[in-house]
Amino acid sequence: MDMAQPKVKAVFKENKILVVSSPEDIEGFSSRGYGEPKDEGLALTCYEALYLLGKEIVKIEDDSTKEEMNFQDLLKKSRSIDENAWAKYLIYRDMRSRGYVVREGFGLGIDFRVYTRGEYGKETAKYLIFGMQEGRPVSMEELAQALKYVQSLKKRLVLAVINRRGEVVYYSLSQLTLK
Repeated sequence: MDMAQPKVKAVFKENKILVVSSPEDIEGFSSRGYGEPKDEGLALTCYEALYLLGKEIVKIEDDSTKEEMNFQDLLKKSRSIDENAWAKYLIYRDMRSRGYVVREGFGLGIDFRVYTRGEYGKETAKYLIFGMQEGRPVSMEELAQALKYVQSLKKRLVLAVINRRGEVVYYSLSQLTLK
């Protein structure tokens, strides 16, 4: 087998990306914190698919055209699904490159749950990520609500701010006082 070729096959179908490869590939991805198991395969988020495609770990076929998608094709479709797809991808890629397992967040502006090395599947996420882009305002009320929610879960809130150069800077938010 040619090692330069991505071996795991995925399909972009009805605004979803599904890994439709072998059960071993699906289990391997799932155990490393990728995707959500579904009956028809492993469903990847747009940012997970962009990350894996960028690393040449997957190849993605557009179900409607039967053509292989490149990174730009997938990014364009991802942006039509979620206008923040690029920002989420940048944060996701940065966190993964630092060795964290990153999973989808759960509302109130929380973009991601983050697990430190060796904790995924054993512990709950200690950090919740609130993504922000430089030049795009976020209301103090929105931040305060997210902080209160995260603290009620006994987690730490981390602001991931993407600057104009696409770099991600992290800030831990533990107290917010409005005067």
